[in-house]
Amino acid sequence: SALGFAALLFPTIRGEACPSSCSCESLGGSRGLRVDCSSRQLRAVPALPRHTRSLDLHNNSLSWVPAGALDSLLSLEHVDMAGNPWHCDCHVLYLKLWLQDFSAPSLGRVRCASPAPVRMKSLAELTGNELGTCKRLLPVRCLEFFWRDLILIAGAIITLLLVAWALKFSKKLVCRLNLSRYAPRGRLLRRHTPKNH
Repeated sequence: SALGFAALLFPTIRGEACPSSCSCESLGGSRGLRVDCSSRQLRAVPALPRHTRSLDLHNNSLSWVPAGALDSLLSLEHVDMAGNPWHCDCHVLYLKLWLQDFSAPSLGRVRCASPAPVRMKSLAELTGNELGTCKRLLPVRCLEFFWRDLILIAGAIITLLLVAWALKFSKKLVCRLNLSRYAPRGRLLRRHTPKNH
């Protein structure tokens, strides 16, 4: 009941609500929140306040984290995600990369529960081969942008080559016109007079 009372006292910080499945404690002033979501049997990461400074998600039923779910936590300094049954296939790749950037010790504490070949292995020890064939690591939109950009770059290169060729050809044409303009009239007539005349 004390935790529920604390959540009522500090439900928001800068207009952001504390998740109903967690308890939040203000760290004072603009220092952010300590968000405790441990031992709540959570199967998904709740919507977290952006000003979360400390996050405790240990001892839940989390098996993976959706890509981008933790990207908004720019003030985060401490996270605990141990004690969850993480399923270490392609879906865990986002969490692995995020923890790798955030904190190496936190990455080492997170262990796989399945599949069997990687059971009890930490995310830090996990290799790309053990994740299986991850065909789509990039969202479809990213792939579409990649191909669009590639086509635009190829088009720009072809256009530049055509412009360079046209400039080179136009210089030769200008030189020929200048030579023909200043050449003696007799030569011009000789050049253009048909042989049978």
